[in-house]
Amino acid sequence: MIKAIVFDFDGLIVDTESVWYEVYCDMLEPRGVHLKIEEFASYIGTDTKALYDFLYEQFGRELTKEEIAKESLKRHREKMKQLAAREGVLEYLKEAKELGLKIGLASSSDRAWVTSFLKELDLLGHFEVMQTRGDVEKVKPDPALYKQTVEKLGVKPSEAIAFEDSANGAKAAIAAGLQCVIVPNRLSAHLTFETYHLRIASMKEKSLQEVIEQISH
Repeated sequence: MIKAIVFDFDGLIVDTESVWYEVYCDMLEPRGVHLKIEEFASYIGTDTKALYDFLYEQFGRELTKEEIAKESLKRHREKMKQLAAREGVLEYLKEAKELGLKIGLASSSDRAWVTSFLKELDLLGHFEVMQTRGDVEKVKPDPALYKQTVEKLGVKPSEAIAFEDSANGAKAAIAAGLQCVIVPNRLSAHLTFETYHLRIASMKEKSLQEVIEQISH
């Protein structure tokens, strides 16, 4: 029996990841570098160190990793001013409450980053438990974030459904013992997902109840 749902954040609740891709493309194209979407997508949903190592090489080591991070964050914030949750997110959160489900969040991002967006979207109050980068030694694809989230929610991993948009996130959820529903965004739709229990194009495609029924069967 499903007793809880656990949401990822970046790319799932808000499509921050497609915006990051646009930002890096804008920065690299004047240098004659085409950033392949599949290449960038492989760094989604995990630690940023590998991404910045990769970008440092793409910029021909002309900029430091700190300079890349500072400039890209400035551009990202500008693009994210028209902030909106992905379709169906609010409906799922409301439906989960109506169904008496516990609601958690497990993100590889920094807590301040996640909460700032959730406050702006007026979604923060929906989450009973939030586990972020600072709560674990290793982020996704390591299962620690999901293991801690379900433990704090007071449910068994098998009683929870994880909603993910990335391959690294899906690996983490499955390794932690949760059921996993993939809801890819514009960017992660290009990824290969090795294992999951259900894939939907968006949360508008099926109600939460329908998702639960399909997974339970």
